[in-house]
Amino acid sequence: MINWRIIWKIIGQLLFIEAGMMALCVVMSFVYGEDDTMAFLIAVLATVVGACLMQWAGHGSSDTMSRRDSYLVVTIIWIIFSFFGAIPFVASGYVPSPTDAYFETISGFTTTGASLIDDVERLPHALLFWRSLTQWIGGLGIVFFTLATLPSLVGGSVKVFSAEATGPMRSRMHPRLSTTGRWIWGIYSTLTLVCAICFYLEGMSLFDCANYAMTVTATGGFATHNSSTGYFHNAAIDYTAILFMFLCGTSFTLLYLTLFKRRLRAFLHNSEFRLYLAIVVTATLAIMGILMYSCGYDFWLALRNSLFQVISFVTTTGVFNDDAGQWPHITWVILSICMFIGGCAGSTSGGLKCVRGVMLIEMVRNEFKRLVHPNAVLPVRVNGISVSYQNQLSLFAFLVMYFALCIFTYFVMIITGVDSTNAITISLSCASNVGPTLGLEIGPTMSWSILPDIVKWLLSLLMLMGRLEILSIVVLFTPAFWRDK
Repeated sequence: MINWRIIWKIIGQLLFIEAGMMALCVVMSFVYGEDDTMAFLIAVLATVVGACLMQWAGHGSSDTMSRRDSYLVVTIIWIIFSFFGAIPFVASGYVPSPTDAYFETISGFTTTGASLIDDVERLPHALLFWRSLTQWIGGLGIVFFTLATLPSLVGGSVKVFSAEATGPMRSRMHPRLSTTGRWIWGIYSTLTLVCAICFYLEGMSLFDCANYAMTVTATGGFATHNSSTGYFHNAAIDYTAILFMFLCGTSFTLLYLTLFKRRLRAFLHNSEFRLYLAIVVTATLAIMGILMYSCGYDFWLALRNSLFQVISFVTTTGVFNDDAGQWPHITWVILSICMFIGGCAGSTSGGLKCVRGVMLIEMVRNEFKRLVHPNAVLPVRVNGISVSYQNQLSLFAFLVMYFALCIFTYFVMIITGVDSTNAITISLSCASNVGPTLGLEIGPTMSWSILPDIVKWLLSLLMLMGRLEILSIVVLFTPAFWRDK
């Protein structure tokens, strides 16, 4: 039996936190003296009222949660957070369509970074800051943020963490989940702060460096300028973004072991990181050669732009310093592979995750060995740890659902009039939480505003499913989930 009271109670408590985040934007809007102050006040009031109603519905609940409760609460939280988070866009009049406002908000919380706003530079400062803040909070997960800061708010925290965490295998730094959460958020906050300081020293304004630092470390991609980081035409800013995107696409457990346990060899001996690094190096060299040969780029410009775009796509960040939509089509294939694979598990990036790539390589290698030695026992190992048969089956289920959803979305978009190239890259982009797409009508430098409303709602669902690793949401549509026994 689903414990609805505990679900409403947790959602109500989390909505109070969202209202507090919006209150920061009220202060910023007041300081800048712009016209979105009332919009944020309305949003804060509506969110507080919603939180109170949820708290009332959850009054007297127990503190125990089943696994079913945890999957349900995580999905509902992301949907409701995005609903209330969309209010400032609609109330301010800058994104009057509720469909567009919801799409923009869930794109932020899922760190996808796809935008329907044609001219972001016309938005007031507080609204731009709210877009960046949604990505920063969503980078490691809404519920995980709460577990790290206020663990007593979420009952059954281990189950909730499992429902929201990314990757096929969960790793912890400390036996207590709340301690692990604080360590991860400490590293995440430190990376954001250092990134912001670097951007500021390299010439960004205080407002820009705060926004870009949040979206780069969240691997989200929302920008305060229409041309993203390309607006600055600054090599130092590009290389700083490259460094922090790469670090935040790496497992935070690895960063913890390196920074605090001083296990420098952990990077080199980690099979997932080696695959991650190999993908970045190989894709960068390939695109770099193509740009120099076909587009006339000099060595350093080709290196910088190819490295920037590869890391932006493989970490699913989505910022850009060049229009990859104008590059030769073979580079689109390489970047599409990057966006499909994604970064490391336990990072802020999306995509398949490199750890699943390592598992697939090991499984294929074992099959070749089994052809020669049919009776051999060949376990699948990742970093010396045997992968259970259940996790191997989960990997195949994940892949089947991933491609099925992308194909379904592709056909719906084709039916609604979207061209084939954009349809497939948009589907991959949303399922992997990347943001930019590759095409001529909707390229990496363009907004998605021309898409039909039905497609926008479908893509909103696909972004959420991609962020919560698909199976966590698909399970809600199975009859077995809703049976009492």
